[in-house]
Amino acid sequence: MVSLTALLLPILLSAVLVFILSAVIHMALGYHANDFGKLPNEEAVRAALRGTPAGDYMIPRPESAAAMRSPEHLDKLKEGPIAFMTVQPGRTMAMGRELTLWFIYTVIVSIIAAYVASRAVGPGAEYLAVFRFVGTTAFAAYGVGHWADVIWYRRSSTTALKNTFDALIYALATAGMFGWLWPS
Repeated sequence: MVSLTALLLPILLSAVLVFILSAVIHMALGYHANDFGKLPNEEAVRAALRGTPAGDYMIPRPESAAAMRSPEHLDKLKEGPIAFMTVQPGRTMAMGRELTLWFIYTVIVSIIAAYVASRAVGPGAEYLAVFRFVGTTAFAAYGVGHWADVIWYRRSSTTALKNTFDALIYALATAGMFGWLWPS
């Protein structure tokens, strides 16, 4: 068994590598540019939503479980549209908070991957053994959850595929870093 403190270097370096790779993917490659569409009546929707507190919303949203089965609500569902949305307050394009939280997330994923691998393989393990456990764990953490949004919220499967591809890149980078720096 390998202690997590012995894995601090691969944990931090893999998190930094994933952070850099994600910046390249999102800023340079551009294949996520069309993940969100533009509403044809964007200004009217913006005006209607102005003053709405930040949060997650669903349209139409019944007032109770009983109202969910009411003819009025069922008619609204049939008529459409149905929307799931997140409302955020106005802000500048500064992304310091989001980037900080994303980096913390990459560290947490690397810690979880380190924990799983440290319990599965011992010191001096072969590169591919470490790679397999770390890569599988990192891939699950970075990629699998997007598919729940496709199932429950009908998010775009194309976007989920792109996010899954990103997760594969992040997992391979994380696994490679751990395989390289695994203690002997």
